[in-house]
Amino acid sequence: MRKGCTQGIMRTMLSNNSPLRARELVPYLTGFIALYVFLDWVSFIEPLAGMHITPWNPDPALGLVLWLCIGKRAALPWMVALLLCEVVRGLPAGLPASLLMSVLLVAGYGSIGEVLRRRFSHATMIKDRYSLVTWLGIVVVGLSLTALMFVGTLDLAGLLPQGTLATAAIRFGIGDVVGVLMSMPVLWMVASDSGRHRLRMVMTNWETLAYVLLALLLARGVFLGLIGTREFKHFYFLLLPVIWAASRQGLAGTAVIVFVLQFGIIFTVRWGSPEGVPFDELQMLGAVIAIVGFFIGVLVDEQRAAAHDLKHSLRLAAAGEMAAALAHELNQPMTALTAYGKACDHLIARGDNGPLLLGTIHKMVHEAGRAAEVMRRLREFFTTGAMHFETASLRSIVETVSAQFATRCADDGVTLQRDIHPSLQIRADRLQIELVLRNLIANAFDAAAAGAAPRRVDVGAVRLPGGRLRITVEDSGSGVTRAVAARLFEPFVSGKSSGLGLGLVLSRTIVEAHGGTLWAEIGEHGIFRFILPLADPGVRDDT
Repeated sequence: MRKGCTQGIMRTMLSNNSPLRARELVPYLTGFIALYVFLDWVSFIEPLAGMHITPWNPDPALGLVLWLCIGKRAALPWMVALLLCEVVRGLPAGLPASLLMSVLLVAGYGSIGEVLRRRFSHATMIKDRYSLVTWLGIVVVGLSLTALMFVGTLDLAGLLPQGTLATAAIRFGIGDVVGVLMSMPVLWMVASDSGRHRLRMVMTNWETLAYVLLALLLARGVFLGLIGTREFKHFYFLLLPVIWAASRQGLAGTAVIVFVLQFGIIFTVRWGSPEGVPFDELQMLGAVIAIVGFFIGVLVDEQRAAAHDLKHSLRLAAAGEMAAALAHELNQPMTALTAYGKACDHLIARGDNGPLLLGTIHKMVHEAGRAAEVMRRLREFFTTGAMHFETASLRSIVETVSAQFATRCADDGVTLQRDIHPSLQIRADRLQIELVLRNLIANAFDAAAAGAAPRRVDVGAVRLPGGRLRITVEDSGSGVTRAVAARLFEPFVSGKSSGLGLGLVLSRTIVEAHGGTLWAEIGEHGIFRFILPLADPGVRDDT
């Protein structure tokens, strides 16, 4: 079963032997045949010897999409559609030759469809550069071989004018390649649930209307003399809407603009009748523009996917780092709740139910509320990235974080010095700033412990002009080299065997969200500094 096709077609694929299922498929195949004949009629331009050999054939793209959806069962309706196209044109080669051409084309196109169907098993055919190149290779090689087989058979049957074999093969091959490249991506999106969702997102965006109108105006200008001459030497102007769509909306936007642009060019050429426009060369230029647009669109989609993955990884790292902060924050209210609970047991045991018991219960309620507030802020941070700003003493924050390193000071023989004036107040999310300090102090301890004695970690703060505060974490370790500093804040780059390389990235993100900056200084010892705004820039201190 082909995942991603329209629900009606997918339902019919559940059972190959059910007459009811087959009847459900009929309306879709009827629509396919009608649309195929229409596309063939629109694209019947500059035919060679009245045959279906033109420099633009978008209809095979529709057949390939049907083959991708229902497999070999597409062969019969495709052959019917090809025969009807010949009937509409008055059967210029006669009925037997038309039957032969239909069989040959279905055999060639069906082989390409089967290769694509085996290679691409997901709803989104072109999802990265590799799949794009693979799709292009299969389409170009397959259609070129089909053109050689088809035109060569017609020549052997005497259905082509003498000496036109090479011309016919080139024209037919170009027509198929150009038509499929510029039509198949958007048709395949229409045939899949995820593709239709992406197209809806594109079509409901005001930019789509803007670049579509720009493309149509430029197509008219390039070929009808509004830009320069009646020649198509200004064809490069058509790159503008394609690049606009690809850079803003990725592959989906590119598929839409390329599909619209090719019809704009065709209608302009067919009914505008500009002079001196070799149609096959024009179509090749259109195909090149489409390929450039597809590559830009795929690169944009890949970049957005990588950014989404990185954001997810950072959020996971934030969960780990915030868990450490919350463990400390919840430890105090939980310890207090335990102590107050034991006090209540003692008071009740001795029969004291007066003000002392009520006061203890009130304190328990207060501590429970404090713990609930910590958990609420955690939930907000994980779901929305929201921050809870409060005015806090920097000295209190540093003391709280430093207390968690008391054991390491004794184990590693590291002296932790703090020089923070008590008057320094910051307006910040206390939990997040504690997280930043915890990261920097932990890194400083690692560097100091690996160095020679005396081992020290110093935390200080200096008031700067403009109501700013510079906080420094310095260690006695080996310091940061210029080579290390160049990649220090890149994600997934860590000097620790067990590290994710996300601590400094997360710390810088938090500091910048507070309106500050975080950096490392190159020197003989490790020095990290970050700047935060003061809560009250007018308050002076004695430092």
